[in-house]
Amino acid sequence: MSVTDSQTAVTVVAGLAILAGLAGVVVPGLPALPLCWGGVLVWAIFGGAGTGGWAVFAAATVVAAGGIVIKYAWPGRNLRNTGVPTSTLLAGGVLGIVGFFVVPVVGLVLGFVAGVWAAERLRLGGNRLAWPSTVQAIKAVGLSMLVEFLAGLTVAALWVTGLLLT
Repeated sequence: MSVTDSQTAVTVVAGLAILAGLAGVVVPGLPALPLCWGGVLVWAIFGGAGTGGWAVFAAATVVAAGGIVIKYAWPGRNLRNTGVPTSTLLAGGVLGIVGFFVVPVVGLVLGFVAGVWAAERLRLGGNRLAWPSTVQAIKAVGLSMLVEFLAGLTVAALWVTGLLLT
């Protein structure tokens, strides 16, 4: 294949979309799994992989959809079981976004932790009671990111397998 070949260009664009999706797990504003899924979709439509490309796309769709559902359901259930309300996570998310712009990249994490802690301190009335809830919220966000990243890696692995087999 030459560099000017359209199928090669489509493959490169699809690969870049998948890489951007994997980066989107930690970079705010990039929709991780939709980017990975979209990369496979572009490849299936324009990459000339035929039926095999559509089979890879179908498998990627199942993995991406499952990843999105599990990403919210599993950590959310854990938080409900420990008694951390949604309003606490919302406060953490808002301060995380503010923190991202005040102190780039690191501010996201610092703002999230500060927001969750402040909301729980107001709700529960003390530092000793707020910290365990803050730890649970941090664990839930970490679990959500891990699920999303593993689903994105699985989509990427399906795509690479499709590249090799078609």
